[in-house]
Amino acid sequence: MTDIIQVPSTEGCFTTQMEEFLNVQSEFSKFSDGSIYNTSRTIESPYLEFIDKIDCNKKLWALGPFNPLTIEKKDSKGRHSFMEWLDKQEAKSVIYVSFGTTITLKDEEIEQIAIGLEQSKKKFIWVLRDADKGDIFDGSEDNRDEVAKGFEERVEGMGLVVRDWAPQLEILNHSSTGGFMSHCGWNSSLESISMGLPIAAWPMHSDQPRNYAFITQILKVGVVVKDWAKRDELMDSFMAHITR
Repeated sequence: MTDIIQVPSTEGCFTTQMEEFLNVQSEFSKFSDGSIYNTSRTIESPYLEFIDKIDCNKKLWALGPFNPLTIEKKDSKGRHSFMEWLDKQEAKSVIYVSFGTTITLKDEEIEQIAIGLEQSKKKFIWVLRDADKGDIFDGSEDNRDEVAKGFEERVEGMGLVVRDWAPQLEILNHSSTGGFMSHCGWNSSLESISMGLPIAAWPMHSDQPRNYAFITQILKVGVVVKDWAKRDELMDSFMAHITR
């Protein structure tokens, strides 16, 4: 019996400005000889073959994944400060939480993530950067500090909150990392798949809803944290459930 694939709606994926931009760009496709895709036929062979058939006059190149599959080990001077903490954890015991560089989380969502991580009693690294606090140019106080007040002290030893750039590939490749809580951006998805890590999927916009369906329903290398159909609902302390 063939599994039924639930393809997410594109409603809410793009802003009006982005839709207009994509429409304008599509007009220039007639001048190209083909398209380069950051993927591989091992991962997406049926879909690449489908694209090839519906646009047989164009060339198609699958060149990905573009990220390196082996990570060069760095000495202590070249490593991020928290990698030493990761070295001390048990194998596959840490969940890495990051929503990329363009995602803006609501204060309520950040609070629920914090509650879920704390209640899970599992080791974690949570990357919480400027994009997560909304408008970084409004001059207001960083709400992340207010939401996380006392949080980092309570989870000391159990988890880390990283507020700047993090070496994602190094983290995903580390033997202590056991899973990736992700927005399912395609680059992050490929990096996690390349490193053999399961994904806890929470899509936010753009291509992410389709990516999360592909990851959870077709490749089956991840689990759904938040269904795209419920994107407007607040997810209560979800992490306590998916990490147990």
